[in-house]
Amino acid sequence: MNVRVEPSMVTTLFDMPGYRIVRNLGMVRGIVVRSRSIIGTLGASLQTIVGGNISLFTDMCEQTREEALELMMQHAAEHGANAVVGVRYDANEVMQGVTEVLAYGSAVVVERNA
Repeated sequence: MNVRVEPSMVTTLFDMPGYRIVRNLGMVRGIVVRSRSIIGTLGASLQTIVGGNISLFTDMCEQTREEALELMMQHAAEHGANAVVGVRYDANEVMQGVTEVLAYGSAVVVERNA
């Protein structure tokens, strides 16, 4: 079982409502590099003929972001954090058909407000 920060303690805000930040542990990140499979690319190409949402790519992107977020929460816990603030995503094409997805934020220790 992997130790991680709970999802309820992860926010895009720069503070955690109801809590005060008592220590900043620095930036943490989760990185996933994903390539499209030939079968997935062919299926997505067929979906483009019909138009609309390309669900094969949507599902792949959602899964990749979720994996990057999970890795970031694990990284934060390894540094002693119980929360992550200022969370953002970024994506870069490493090479044609290969994309890096990065979830990052500031690992912090928070205490509930009195």
